[in-house]
Amino acid sequence: MCRHEPRCPAADSPDRDAARVIAAVPEQGWSLLCNAVLLFEDTGELLPDGQVIAPHRTVVTAA
Repeated sequence: MCRHEPRCPAADSPDRDAARVIAAVPEQGWSLLCNAVLLFEDTGELLPDGQVIAPHRTVVTAA
């Protein structure tokens, strides 16, 4: 999908979240990245091959 330079990281790359957003639907809580990854606002992901990546945001706890 990526047609610009520099090219976005591939969907199977560890830095796949760095790809450009090509469509955003904030009212539904997701964005489509240039590498065909669906990125959800809770940091979960759906990869083009159907693999689900669980949310991986940092959790802050009170002391």
